[in-house]
Amino acid sequence: MKRRVIALLVGSMVSGMVHAGGELNLYNWSDYIPLDLLKKFEKDTGVKVNLDVYDSNESLLAKLKAGATGYDVIVPSDYMVKIMIAEGLLDKVEVNKLPNFKNVTAPLNKPFFDPTRSYSAPYMWGVTGFTYDSARVPGGKLPESWKSFFEPPAALKGQVVALNDMNDMFVAASLYLKIDQCTEDPKQAQKVLDVLMKQKPMLAMYNSDGTIERMQAKEVIMHHQWNGAAHRTKEKLKSAVFVYPQEGMPFWNDNFAIPKGAKNKDNALKFLNWMMAPENIALASNFTGYNNAIKGADKFMDESLRSDPAVNTPAAYKSRFVPNKVCSPKALALRDKVWTKLKK
Repeated sequence: MKRRVIALLVGSMVSGMVHAGGELNLYNWSDYIPLDLLKKFEKDTGVKVNLDVYDSNESLLAKLKAGATGYDVIVPSDYMVKIMIAEGLLDKVEVNKLPNFKNVTAPLNKPFFDPTRSYSAPYMWGVTGFTYDSARVPGGKLPESWKSFFEPPAALKGQVVALNDMNDMFVAASLYLKIDQCTEDPKQAQKVLDVLMKQKPMLAMYNSDGTIERMQAKEVIMHHQWNGAAHRTKEKLKSAVFVYPQEGMPFWNDNFAIPKGAKNKDNALKFLNWMMAPENIALASNFTGYNNAIKGADKFMDESLRSDPAVNTPAAYKSRFVPNKVCSPKALALRDKVWTKLKK
């Protein structure tokens, strides 16, 4: 899939700057931070933000491993932070010593992928399920199961989109099949591939960009989606239903980190600390539709987030959250082989 890349020079939009703060090059997921928030950061600090975007953790990893430089802050997910630490791609900057780190709440103050928070600061957290338009599915309702996504009704052929994300797709299929997401058994991995191959003819595409707009425009009926995107979808498509599959669903969190060789490291640290202030992270939550791990942020968050079950998960569904695991190199190689065969 062609990756959509945007360069936004936020600094030129802000006047009255009182600091000469230099620049910050932010490399983030597409449509995952409000421009108004970046303008606020510039106004507060005098640092001009340049934003570039990607569509998957694997795209980010590949670019850094290929030697890409020029980025000061990146936004890898939990398991990818662990991989990047192991491969020496992140700068050890002692995030836990920044003044605003005191605002980070458990368990994300000591996550499995960076227990001392030496390399990363929390951004958003959420889950991956799927959303369907209840006004356009047979009977108006689908079972709360990955079966509805991997084996959708025949009437939905060509009206379903899967995320172009190897981790989310493999983990969802493994949960559906009750297989270890970090399996090293080729036979088990083949079962995952069989499910994905069976689903493939039903899909319109694999695409992680534009999930909200695609559903709101009624271009498709079902979309593999992150819960924050589902919340934003429902702002204009009231018949949208976000599903918490009964077999379990990926639970993740995204993080800010500073790659090795960052040219504006001081500004990067300033940005990480600034984003751990409740009033700032809340603006990001209000835009993205995801929760955050910062104490006091809820005071600044929209009521619509607190009232939407896609964001404020009902207690009965929380047992369905399955954290991402950091798999062995053998398991990751097997997963990559499945994905390569699927995308041929």
